[in-house]
Order: sequence, then structure tokens, then C-alpha cells
Amino acid sequence: MLWAAPGCFLLWLLPSVLRARASLGTGPSSSLCQQSPTKASCKGAGLRKFPKELGQGIKYLELTNNFIQNLSGSTMPRFGQLEYLDVCFNQLEVVSATTLAQLPRLRSLLLGSNHLDRNYLANGEAFHLLGNIEVLDLSVNNLESHMASWYISNLTSLRVLDLSGNTMTKLLAGTFRNSPRLRQLDLSNNYIMEIQEGAFEPLEELEVLNLALNSLHCISGFSLTQLRVLNLSHNALELFSEEEEEGAQPYLLRVLDLSHNRLLSFPELPRAHDLTHLNLSNNLIASLLPGSPHPREFFLLYKEMWRFNRTVRPVAALTHVVDLDLSNNRLELFPFSFFRSLGSLHSLSLARNCLQDVARDSVSNGTELSVRSLDLRRNALRVLPRWFFDSLPHLESMDLGSNSLQPCESQGSDQGRDLGGDSHTSAPGDTCTPFYSVPRLKHLSLSKNNLSRLQPHAFNRTPLLSLDLSENRDLSMPPGALGGLELSLQELSLRDNQMDEGRAALPCLGTLRVLDLSGNHLSLLPTGLSCSPLESLDIRNNNLQTLGRVGSWSHSLRAVSVAGNPWSCCSLGWLDTLRAAGVAVPDLSQTRCVFQEHGRNVSAGITGTPRELIEKSSKTHSFQWKAFTFFWTCIFKEE
Repeated sequence: MLWAAPGCFLLWLLPSVLRARASLGTGPSSSLCQQSPTKASCKGAGLRKFPKELGQGIKYLELTNNFIQNLSGSTMPRFGQLEYLDVCFNQLEVVSATTLAQLPRLRSLLLGSNHLDRNYLANGEAFHLLGNIEVLDLSVNNLESHMASWYISNLTSLRVLDLSGNTMTKLLAGTFRNSPRLRQLDLSNNYIMEIQEGAFEPLEELEVLNLALNSLHCISGFSLTQLRVLNLSHNALELFSEEEEEGAQPYLLRVLDLSHNRLLSFPELPRAHDLTHLNLSNNLIASLLPGSPHPREFFLLYKEMWRFNRTVRPVAALTHVVDLDLSNNRLELFPFSFFRSLGSLHSLSLARNCLQDVARDSVSNGTELSVRSLDLRRNALRVLPRWFFDSLPHLESMDLGSNSLQPCESQGSDQGRDLGGDSHTSAPGDTCTPFYSVPRLKHLSLSKNNLSRLQPHAFNRTPLLSLDLSENRDLSMPPGALGGLELSLQELSLRDNQMDEGRAALPCLGTLRVLDLSGNHLSLLPTGLSCSPLESLDIRNNNLQTLGRVGSWSHSLRAVSVAGNPWSCCSLGWLDTLRAAGVAVPDLSQTRCVFQEHGRNVSAGITGTPRELIEKSSKTHSFQWKAFTFFWTCIFKEE
């Protein structure tokens, strides 16, 4: 019978617990909501019903992340002034007509991430009372195409509509018939495979359309001339072409995202005169000639580009494109003849293609591109000729990581300009790239280029602010390799090069502020660092035992990372110096030092100054001999 007593007690207590939980669910105390005269937020307050204890006059109400299943109740007249209502992330199934009739001033209604598919006929009927609604969020409600159409069938004032994350498979022709004022429409992350003819025809004011993450295979006869932003990324598009009509109005489109599709060639955009941002990354483009999907055909036609009739060259209209992303495609040549018509191009990415060479034909002789930022990472480039840089006089940032480029040697004067060759394509004898005398280049990455030796004055007369030479295993940097950068270079990365101190000769870099030397075999730091006003230094994973005298640059240093070195426990004075100067050592808890005990090396964690290390070792009797040995070993070593 003794075992039954606890059970009886729990049964007796259960009604009280249930009453307590019920009271928490039905009506929160005012402390669960943050309220001002016109705004109230009950986010995550555990509500199961519309709150009753809020004051009148509220215009903005947030009820996200609760457990509300229906919007109804006699308390709604208290919210007659409400203009903004957010009930996202609840369990909403029912929205009564009575409720919406009592919200005449409601302009924004956010109902995303609920269950509005379960009662869509009655709910849609209630939505007919939202005559003044301008912003509506119905995302992630498991709505099918006909359900979405029913919900918005009478919302004549709608300006912004979010139907993303539903289960729509097609856009019906009459879906937006009664929403002519719609400006922003999000249909992303559905299963749309078909857009019926005339579906967008009523939307004469539509400016932003998001159709990303659907299953569209073809866009042909595109006629939304008033659009400014169009996102068609993450579909299965193999074709994108405009509607060809004589005398048709030009497009107002400024941003077009066609990334992550199956496009085989450059899209036909002859009337997109205002386009400024075009994303074509992650496609299958092997040709930059519209309608020419086969690489072999591309090579044949490419050499004849100068013969093309200018009236049928769609790219000629793209004179305002500022940002063009062609990364992760199948291009094999860098075609100047194509880009020369993009007179406003500032940012160009051809990363992760199959580029092996750059090509220039007779038409593009003397052509200058306006590109300022160029990304050519992860290609197969071996040489960039001198004319390549001469054709990019505004170039400021260049990423050439993961190629096979070798910088040429400069003699420290203008006579070195001809070392890189000046042929139309790189001649077979050319083996290096002239990175010197590039007048505006400030940021350069040559990471992962299999660099073996950096030639003297390789970057002379190029005003680099940052240089990345990381992950070039066994790189050798002899004296003078960075000559010419003494008064400009601010950031330098030599990470993971497996360099020892004999291969890392740094000149006196008087402006260097950030230096990454991690992942090398350095047992001594380069002497040239004494000239540099370093602020950030990374020397992790080297063979350093001590930093010696660090006072010369500790006054400017703000942070240094030191873990992964065999620091000597007997030579930690540098750490005292850094700590006294207020320098942060963020990885000190992972840093260890080494001392000898009985003829073998012993590793100890560094948690403070050397004095603290000794004192900590001598706190217990079991460590007294170790502390004694450690102390006298250090004294003997220092003497």
C-alpha cells in the first residue's frame, strides 16, 4: 500500500495542474506582452486565443510564435484602429468574417506559416471583407493553386503579396484579375511548372516578381515590360527569351537573377536597356553568343564575331550592366569582344569555369573594359598577357585563386612592362604573368596557384593594399620579392605555405597592419616585421619557441593568435609584454608550452604569465618536484 500513496497524491494534484495550464493558455498576463500606446508585441507569449487584456487604440499588433488556431471573438471591436496584424507561426485554421469586419483600417495582415489550407473556402469568403488590405502574407500555408486564387480573388487594394513556400503547381490565368495594383509578388519555393497565358496581364504596376525555387523549364514571350526586379533562380530553365514585337516598349528591368538553372547560352535581352545586375551563375553556359549552345560552334563563330550584324547582337543593349555573374559555368575563353559592349560593367565574375586562355580579336584591339572587380577563381589559367591588364585600366580587385599563374620578375623600372608579351593570345613560350605596373590594382589573390618562387619586384609599381599568397606549398620569397610594396601593402596572407624562415624574407613594410603567417614552419619571425605597424598577427601552427623582443611592434598590436607552437615555458616574457600592452590573445586557452623533466619534454597549458605558471605548479605536493625542476631548468637555461 505504500507505493499507492504517491500516486494518490498526484491524482489529487492533477486537476490543479490542468487548471493552471488552462489559465496560462487562454489569457496571458499583461507582463507577457510589451505594449506602448499604439503598439503591442505578444511574440512567443504562449497564447492560444486572441489577447483580451490589451488597451484600446493599438495600431500595430504582433502575435507571432504562439498557438492561436482561430481569429474570432467579441473582443475584436477593441481593435478597430488596428492597421498591422502579424499572426505568423501559429496554428491558425479559421479566420471568421465577423472578425475581419471589425478591422476596417487593417492595411497589413501577415499570416505566414499556419494551416490556412484546412478551411480555405470559408476563410476566402471572409477575406472578401479586406477591402483596404495592401500587404498580405500567406506564405507556408500548404496552399494549392486554386486555394491561393480564392484567397485573393477580391483584394483590389493589394500592393504586396507573399505566396512563397506553398504547394502551387501552376499560375491560373485569372489569379490576379482583381489585384491590378500589385507591385511586389513572391511566388518562390512552390512547385510551379506552368504559367497560363495572361496570368500576369492584369498586373500593370508589378515591379518585383520572385519565382525562384520552382520547376519552370522555359520562359518564352516574356512581356512584363514594367518589372524592375525578376528572380528566376533555382528553376530548370533551358531557355529565356523576350517577346519579339515590332515597336514594343523597352523593359524597365534592372535586376535579373537566372542563376542555378540549365541555360546553355546567354539569354536574349535585346530590349533590357536599363539592366544593371545580371546573375547567370550556376548554369551550363559554354557560349556567350545567344542561341549557340554547342561549345564547338562557339569556337568557330567566336573568331568571326567582328562580322556579326550589329542589329542582331542582343548584348549591345546591355550598356548599363554594372554587375555580371557568370561563375560556375562552362566557359573556356575570356572573350573581350563580348564584354566590350558592356560599357558600364564594374563587377565581373567568371569563377569556377573552364577558362584556359584569354582571347582578343582584331576588333577589340585597344578595347578598354570598365571592370573594377574581377573574379577568376578556380579556372585553369596559366598566363595572363600584358595586354590583358592594359585593357583593364580601372581594375582595383582581382581574385585569381586556384589557377596556375606564376608572377614575372620586374626590374624595378618601366622596361619590365614588355616581359609579359604583347601578342593577341599568350604565346607558347610565355610562362609568367606581369603583375607589376598595374596602376590601380589594390587587392590581389594568388592563393592556391602552385607558386614555387616569387620573383624580385613581382608587384613593383602596383599599389596593392592586400595580397593573398596563401596555400602555395613550399613557396620561396627571397629578399626583394615584395619590393615596391613598402609604402602601400596593408594586409598580407602567407598562410599554409609550409615556409621556414629562410624562405620568408619580408622587406620593411611600413604600412602593414594585418599579417597571417599561420600554417608554416617558422622558428623565427621575419626581421622586417620590426618596421610594420601591425594590428593583427596570426602565427598559429608554426615551430616558434619564443617571440624574443616584441616591444618594437607591441605598441600597435591589438590581437595575436599563437596556438599550435612549441612555446618554451622558460621564455614566456613576450607574453608578459603583450599582456602589459593590452594585446588580445584570443586562443591562449588552447596554447601550450614545453619544458624538460627528467630528460623528456613535458607540455603544459599556458593560462597566464610565466610566474603564474610556476605558482600553479607548486600548489599541491604532487607537483612540487615538477615545479622545482621546471624553475631551475628555466634559470639554468636563461643563464
